[in-house]
Amino acid sequence: MTTTEAGATHGYHEQKAEHLKRLRRIEGQIRGLQRMVEADTYCIDILTQVSASTKALQSFALQLLEEHLRHCVADAALKGGDEIDAKVDEATKAIGRLLRT
Repeated sequence: MTTTEAGATHGYHEQKAEHLKRLRRIEGQIRGLQRMVEADTYCIDILTQVSASTKALQSFALQLLEEHLRHCVADAALKGGDEIDAKVDEATKAIGRLLRT
C-alpha cells in the first residue's frame, strides 16, 4: 500500500459518489452469490454470477486506473523530476497485479 501526503486529492475524487454506488452494486452481487450457495443453486448458475461479479470489479479497477493515470501520473509529469518515474512504476505494478487476476 502506498501512502500519499496528507490532504492530497486523489484522481477518483470527482467520481467518488459514483464509485461508491458502483461498489455497493458489486457488493450486492457478492451477497447474491452467498444467497445462491445457501439456496443450493445449480453450480453453473453460480459460476455465471461469479463471472459477472469479476467483470464488474475489473471494470471498476480499469476506471480507477485511468483516473490515476489522468490525475496522479499527469500531475507528476507536469512537476517533472523523479516523481514521474515513481508514478509510472507504481502504475505499471498496478497493471501487472490486475493482469494476474
